[in-house]
Amino acid sequence: MNLNDPLGDMITRIRNAQQRGKSKVTSPKSSLRANVLNVLQSEGYIRSWGEVEKDGRTELEIELKYYEGAPVIQEIKRVSTPGRRVYSSIKDLGLVRNGLGISILSTPKGVMSDNAARTENVGGEVLCRVY
Repeated sequence: MNLNDPLGDMITRIRNAQQRGKSKVTSPKSSLRANVLNVLQSEGYIRSWGEVEKDGRTELEIELKYYEGAPVIQEIKRVSTPGRRVYSSIKDLGLVRNGLGISILSTPKGVMSDNAARTENVGGEVLCRVY
């Protein structure tokens, strides 16, 4: 399958699986997706993720997290798309939901949350926002 926006595809799979109340969802493997999943896990938005072999291909299996029956991720939105890249310096990057959410950035020092980017004092491409 040819995808123009692989990260957007993974975000949509997570959103759809949570609407259906699924405990796990799979997505094709890529390093960008794995890095974003690392940030989501370290920030407590997903339970865990791992690699599984499926039909001769490696896929990422994401275990979603729920609290009292409701998904922990209330909303996840793609900000920078292949048709419109969005870059931000760290001083121009605002808070998501007054600090209750996070932005995930692709920086020269790797993929990280907005809090980690502020600590490292680096800006970059705003991949998505989660709350």
